Amino acid sequence: DKMLKGKEKTLKMPAKKADRAAAIAKASKTKKKKWSKLRTRDKLNNAVLFDQATYDKMLKEVPTYKLITPAVVSDKLKINGSLARIGIKELEAKGLIKPIAKHSSMLIYTRSTAKAAVAAETTTKKGKKDKSKKGGDS
Repeated sequence: DKMLKGKEKTLKMPAKKADRAAAIAKASKTKKKKWSKLRTRDKLNNAVLFDQATYDKMLKEVPTYKLITPAVVSDKLKINGSLARIGIKELEAKGLIKPIAKHSSMLIYTRSTAKAAVAAETTTKKGKKDKSKKGGDS
């Protein structure tokens, strides 16, 4: 039995080699693949300065977005990235949006809820009162 098994294996080996050789020969006969022409994207004609309409739209619409990044603002308002970053900083300063992740390469913000805005105002008012008390005591 052991001898038969060994012979079967040796008989199958040349067949595999022949198949490989045939596959290689067939592959070499086929034509080489030509590069497909890539689709070119249209050039974005984004604004470089805020005009009044775009600025008003930013103040009105951007605080309602759930995810606010320079890329999203730039895409929706058709403004360039640096203008989007400036607009986002201004909205944050006004308290209309709140930061989630602040990194030099990725700024992620979300809409500021009414409760959070009220809470932020009350904490800043308390902080001012505390400072004035300390100043009066000393």
